[in-house]
Formats: sequence, C-alpha cells, structure tokens
Amino acid sequence: MTPRPQIEGKNYRAAGKLQDKVALITGGDSGIGAATAIHFAREGAHVVLAYLKEQQDADHVRRLVEQQGRQCAAISGDVGDDSFCRQLIDDTLARFGKLDILVNNAAEQHSASTLEDIPNDQLERTFRTNIFAYFYLTRAALPHLKEGARIINTTSVTAYRGSAHLLDYASTKGAIVSFTRSLSQQLAPRKILVNGVAPGPVWTPLIPSSSSAQSIPQFGRDVPLGRAAQPEEIAPCYVFLASEDSSYMTGQVLHPNGGEVINT
Repeated sequence: MTPRPQIEGKNYRAAGKLQDKVALITGGDSGIGAATAIHFAREGAHVVLAYLKEQQDADHVRRLVEQQGRQCAAISGDVGDDSFCRQLIDDTLARFGKLDILVNNAAEQHSASTLEDIPNDQLERTFRTNIFAYFYLTRAALPHLKEGARIINTTSVTAYRGSAHLLDYASTKGAIVSFTRSLSQQLAPRKILVNGVAPGPVWTPLIPSSSSAQSIPQFGRDVPLGRAAQPEEIAPCYVFLASEDSSYMTGQVLHPNGGEVINT
C-alpha cells in the first residue's frame, strides 16, 4: 500500500492501563487490529494476534509488540472455522494461562454494484468471516473469561448509514451491532463488558483490495474532516474499552468516523 497505513501511534502516551492483561485480537496482522495490538502492548498487555495468511505482516506486528517489552504470539488460521476458533482459545490459554480481552476484528469486504452481482460463495464467506466468527470465538472464550473481562467488537459506520456497493459487508456490520447489544445484556450479570467500535473511513488493506483505483484518491473525503483516518487514530478507542476507564459501559458503540452524524 502507498502510503503505508500508520499503526504505531508514535505520539501516543501510555499509562499502564492494561498492565499484564492478555488480549486476543483477530485480524491483528494489519490495519486497526495491528494498531490496537501495538497500543495494547504500550499499555502493558501481552497479545495474541490471529491472522489468515499474511505471515510477513503478522511477524512485523509481532516484532513491534515485542519492542514494547511485551510477549506476543501470532497464530494463523481462518476464524470462520469453528474448530480453529476453539484451537485459538486453547493455544492462547496454553501460552499465557488466561484471557482478559477479546477483540473480534477480522473482516472482509467485496464491492458489488447490485444485489444480483453478489455470488452465493461471496455472501456466505463474508458472513462467515464477519459475524459467524464472532459467535464461534466468543463462545469458545466465554468459559475462560472472568469478571471484569472485556469483549470488543469491530462494526462499521456502514451498519448505520448503509452502503450501496457493500451490501453484504454492511449487513454483517449491522448484525455485529445487534450481537454486541444482545450479548452485553446476557453477560452483564457475569460482569463481563461487551462494547463495539464503528469506524468511519480508515486507510487499511481492505480499501485497495476492495475498491477501484479510480475511487481510492477520493476515499474519506466525503466526511466532515475531509480525510480517512489512520489505524493509529482508531486504536485508542479499543484501549478505552479494554481498560477500567470504561467500567460503566456495556452494550455501547464508539463512533470514530470523522464527524459523520448518524442515528445510533
């Protein structure tokens, strides 16, 4: 990608908010997931990165986490596969002995002009990655989450305003909002907090992989701030939701979206 997404948050000032916590982040090899991993490490957390197949990217993020003096494991697999999700939790527990923070973040999107242009295999794949995986991984994690644990789900501004050319993607993101709100009610008696983040336009690898070359220069220019965010600008939302700063929040969604006014 040119330019490369900014993920390191070099101007971020940490305060030890996640000291010795263990966080599992899906889609942690790039974009928002990578930036969140680095920010968590700066706050003192050990990190497990789940990624599909981009080993070079995952290794790069792992090194950046380790540069913060934190431990990091990078595990490859498909979160749309229930058996992999169960193995991912087992591997996390085997490595660190606990799990405090689960960030469901992995996603895929594919542009299509009309509903008729969305093939069945794409539809099924998008739902499996973007929402089935949240059910699979959270279900596997729950027996091991204790009071005070955090579950943070990545949804999108498209869940609220729609997207004509990302119909299946936006639909999964709407499902994530409902998943977040409903699960938060279910887990409130166990004092496990469930919240979400709904970013607006963010410069991540999803964009060039799913957009035409002609549209990329205009990406993000239609929001009030007139530009797309960098992943490092979104990551502090996850830090807030993972930390004690958000101890009285559950079932909520943060909206770092460049100033779009939406009906939540």
